[in-house]
Amino acid sequence: MNLPELGAFLRTRRDRVRPAELGLPQGTRRRVPGLRREEVAHLAGMSVDYYTELERGSTKSNARPSAQTLAALARALDLTGDERDHLFHLAEQPVPRPAHRAPAHARPALLGLLDRLSDTPARVITDLHVTLAENDLAKALLGASPGHHGPTAGFVYRWFTDPRARGIHPPEDHPRHSRVFVSDLQAVAARRGRDTEVTRTVAVLRRRSPEFAALWDDHDVAVRRADRKRIVHPVLGLVELDCHALLSEDGRQRLLWFTAPPEGPGAGQLALLSALAAGRPDVPEGAALRDPAEDGAGASG
Repeated sequence: MNLPELGAFLRTRRDRVRPAELGLPQGTRRRVPGLRREEVAHLAGMSVDYYTELERGSTKSNARPSAQTLAALARALDLTGDERDHLFHLAEQPVPRPAHRAPAHARPALLGLLDRLSDTPARVITDLHVTLAENDLAKALLGASPGHHGPTAGFVYRWFTDPRARGIHPPEDHPRHSRVFVSDLQAVAARRGRDTEVTRTVAVLRRRSPEFAALWDDHDVAVRRADRKRIVHPVLGLVELDCHALLSEDGRQRLLWFTAPPEGPGAGQLALLSALAAGRPDVPEGAALRDPAEDGAGASG
């Protein structure tokens, strides 16, 4: 086991993490730019003395860090997949299968792009269509994310279990959206492998939705990267837009953004949507922007 390299790697990763990123108070008397040793130890559920020995590359303890200890350190230091694998290699432990649970926070790169898309509806979602971040135009177009937890947080789950979720699209478009959702989920299930979150979602949907079960048994696979959507809006009426998707490197998160097709009224409708979202006086008199999330129809992915 390469103790000096292991210790140096842990130290550099600790220095890189900012306390605010993990919900810790920044404080005004910090002497280190990143986390303190005791903070890493607390987050990883180990003693400060043991973590300090690891980081110093100490040979006082001949015990090799267990796989559970390394996994806890990887979570505490918010390591990427490659960094986590490197940590296991340095400790001469078998590299585990990739952690399949989707991150609870949007990737910084996708958030940076989202911040630049101020004039078009955009949101960041997981591969199970859980909304992680969105701009005001996305909320005005699709309704604010309803804030569910667990399986119901994913729009693809609600699509097959809650009829109200389908109100955001015209009924004649529902069969196509169902096929697209299931084909995309097939790719997610294969990519994630034996992931309990996905397998549980698929099992529940097969029991609760005959439509889903039939489509799943077709085994059609297609990652959704672009689509044309017709959205039923309470003020603008039927809005037809192109939906684009930029996938993260591991495929577990996506940046979605909407643009107007060259033909049709989409560009004018997006301009009016901006006025609605900003509450400007050029909104048509008597128009009221209803939040589809209130009746479960929001958060289309």
